[in-house]
Amino acid sequence: MATLELNNLHAEVAEDGGETILRGVDLEVSSGEIHALMGPNGSGKSTTAKIIAGHPSYEVTDGEVLLHLDKDEFETDGVEIDDDLTWDLLDLEPNERAALGIFLAFQYPAEIEGVTMVNFLRTALNAKLEEREELFEDDEGEADAEEEDDAGYDTSPMEGDVDEGEVGVAEFQQLLQEKMELLDMDEKFAQRYLNAGFSGGEKKQNEVLQAAILEPSVAVLDEIDSGLDIDRLQDVANGINALREEVGTGVLQITHYQRILDYVEPDYVHIMLDGEIVKEGDADLAKQLEEKGYDWVREDVYETA
Repeated sequence: MATLELNNLHAEVAEDGGETILRGVDLEVSSGEIHALMGPNGSGKSTTAKIIAGHPSYEVTDGEVLLHLDKDEFETDGVEIDDDLTWDLLDLEPNERAALGIFLAFQYPAEIEGVTMVNFLRTALNAKLEEREELFEDDEGEADAEEEDDAGYDTSPMEGDVDEGEVGVAEFQQLLQEKMELLDMDEKFAQRYLNAGFSGGEKKQNEVLQAAILEPSVAVLDEIDSGLDIDRLQDVANGINALREEVGTGVLQITHYQRILDYVEPDYVHIMLDGEIVKEGDADLAKQLEEKGYDWVREDVYETA
């Protein structure tokens, strides 16, 4: 069980005179829950996602981003801890956040020629496992920690022994096959270069495959439904549902529209305006929003205030 907790989060663009984007966001997402974060363009949804993942373009000026982890969360990974832990994500680098179980699916995934999907995914999984182990090791001093930070990872997907890493090639191939069957994906997909020549729908489906391989505690999906036709939308939705049901992942689904929520029913819906979450409810709230639009929310919130 894991819980991502945002408390009174304020943030601005990380440059002199940067625009204030978030003005006090409060939000909790736990394992096995699906949350929909909705709002018009410019309301702060994608900024919230990027701050959770550790994007350097934004500076947090107040508040906190916490990740609460039950000790049982790590026993299956061979990591032994005595007590439940709380991590302040604002003190951690993006790779450390990922190692603890934070996953961000990009709205516009990058294309990387020359790196096959299978090599990329195995390298990502091994990097996560290695980083996670290091996070739980005893502190060996600030000097050693700085050296590790500077060193980065020793290998790339195109270098080194093919069996290097905790998960070897044969074991990973079996894991990949299982996940692709779970998501109803063609196995040939994994031999293509990462997102190169992919359709918009294939890129979004690939983001869900990455999450299935990494098995995050909390997955933040930034407009993963944008640009999808109805068939690909159903494929992506089935993948998101499998993440919750098969992996137990908590999902923060950022979207403008109701349509994906017809296939991925949220437990909670949060509506964001002007850098704040101003209204919350269950799946019916998203249906009301579809019927009445954001002006209805704005009028309701500010007239009440």
